[in-house]
Amino acid sequence: MAPDLVYIYADESCLGNQRQDVARPGAAAGMLERFDGRKGWYRRDFAAFEPDTTNNRMALLSAILGLSALKRPCDVVFTSDSQYLVRGMNDWVHGWAQRGWKRKSGPIENLDLWRRLVAGAAMHRVEWRWVRGHAEHPKNEYANDLVVATARSGKAPAGLVSSGFDEWLAEQVDLGRFVGYLDLPPDEPFKPDPAVSAGP
Repeated sequence: MAPDLVYIYADESCLGNQRQDVARPGAAAGMLERFDGRKGWYRRDFAAFEPDTTNNRMALLSAILGLSALKRPCDVVFTSDSQYLVRGMNDWVHGWAQRGWKRKSGPIENLDLWRRLVAGAAMHRVEWRWVRGHAEHPKNEYANDLVVATARSGKAPAGLVSSGFDEWLAEQVDLGRFVGYLDLPPDEPFKPDPAVSAGP
């Protein structure tokens, strides 16, 4: 595995997302990890809270935060259960940018965040992977627990912090989940988005 291959697992939450005319607190959170053949995993967590938001905005923010935490160009596998985020980065943004950040069916929702994300992603080679939510994927479940706790508490750390994944996984195994899980890098080959950067 390339020494600069970074994995990011992120999730989003919005409490009361379907309610109208009330504040809908939400959060974006996730875990960055890199594997060293001699030292094992290096992991850090990140999170952000917003007092009134949407799931889609938090999905985009999770990617902005994760990529902006990388201080040099990296190969990145970004995994999320948000089809809005993954399909957007894989399929939509390049066409939007070629049309001057417009789409045929009307204004682009969350355009400010899409543009920030595309600019941040342009610094790296990124593969955007979708995983089904709540499907017993340990690292997606960990990101979910991080984001829900942040949305409920209204508190988020400033910047990256030491990850609690190892302790969380041990607790889950004690509860009978993920027994036999091998914490190894994924087998899938790295396949970054081949499209030329859409630019901001």
